Amino acid sequence: HPQVIEIWNLVFMQFNRKADGQLERLPAQHVDTGMGFERLCMVLQGVQSNYDTDVFKPLIREIENITDVTFGQKEETDIAIRVIADHIRAVSFSIADGQLPSNAGAGYVIRRILRRAIRYGFTFLGAKEPTIFRLVKILVDQMGSSFPELKEQQQLITNVVREEEQSFLKTLDQGLQLLDVLVAGLSTKVLPGDKAFELYDTFGFPIDLTALILSEKGFGLDQEGFAKSMEAQKARSRKAAQIDKEDWVVLREDDQQEFVGYDTLEVDVRLVKYRKMTSQKEGVLYQLVFNLTPFYPEGGGQVGDKGYLEAPNGNITYIIDTKRENQEIVHFAKQLPGELDGKFKAVVDRLQRARTSQNHSATHLMHQALRSVLGTHVTQKGSAVHSKYLR
Repeated sequence: HPQVIEIWNLVFMQFNRKADGQLERLPAQHVDTGMGFERLCMVLQGVQSNYDTDVFKPLIREIENITDVTFGQKEETDIAIRVIADHIRAVSFSIADGQLPSNAGAGYVIRRILRRAIRYGFTFLGAKEPTIFRLVKILVDQMGSSFPELKEQQQLITNVVREEEQSFLKTLDQGLQLLDVLVAGLSTKVLPGDKAFELYDTFGFPIDLTALILSEKGFGLDQEGFAKSMEAQKARSRKAAQIDKEDWVVLREDDQQEFVGYDTLEVDVRLVKYRKMTSQKEGVLYQLVFNLTPFYPEGGGQVGDKGYLEAPNGNITYIIDTKRENQEIVHFAKQLPGELDGKFKAVVDRLQRARTSQNHSATHLMHQALRSVLGTHVTQKGSAVHSKYLR
């Protein structure tokens, strides 16, 4: 019945259901109650919807002002307004707690929620430019005294939401047009999974957003086909990254390799072993291991050293990368040195090492500065430190 509204539910925690279906009584039983702040406000204020309470009214009024659409006039615009008012709350609190939008994990959940709101505004409220970010101030004015983290992170939340809007709006219109074309050409009521994947891969449409739009049009989505297309892309990526390595050719059985790159950037070395490797990306390369090495390997986001080997006869073999593999420092070259048994002078590119080291220090300084200015929620998830740039 439309006038019967659930305001409270009870879950009786009494049994544990085993894999075979048998019920086992829990050592401690209790009752889990769920009411929710918004529903409590609804009861106390004598209204029949969460969105009619003073929890949502300031946000809804601002959406009306921004879009020039009046709430309560049309069902589809009312839904859009409610979605945006609800989603900006969820997204803002998440960002204030330190979770930024991203392409994976919890960050992708935030991005999906925000893109759903953006699409509702675009399609039903005519919001062709970033607008949702303007609600952050209203939310902070309303909730900031009770949740100080919202007030502290107001500028960050505003900037993140605006940037997400700008990014998705660039492709949203094109994606919606493509979806209309795809639907018009269907002979069934189900969109093939590979077409949904095209929307995801090219236009950034989360699969649940595509499914929602299709349901509004009376169509379904081939979820299994989408999953197959996703897995096929992952397989292509794995294949592109695949590296074929030959067995090591061992020239001498030296003891443990020694790294001397903190003390010197130039040292005489002997080649201990080498092997050939082939990849689609790099082609043919050779991995070289020396008894001594001044070359610093890739690690902590910092790229490995480059440089060269100089043979006694003056021939040069360029070292294009350095990495650590199985506790050994491995050097990469496009060709083998001419005389494998002789001594070589191993020389590190001094300028690259110096600039890379400086950028490594700058990365830590920048991270601390960001935490000081933006807040302690800023955390370093990774880095890329090169001689010419840092990230």
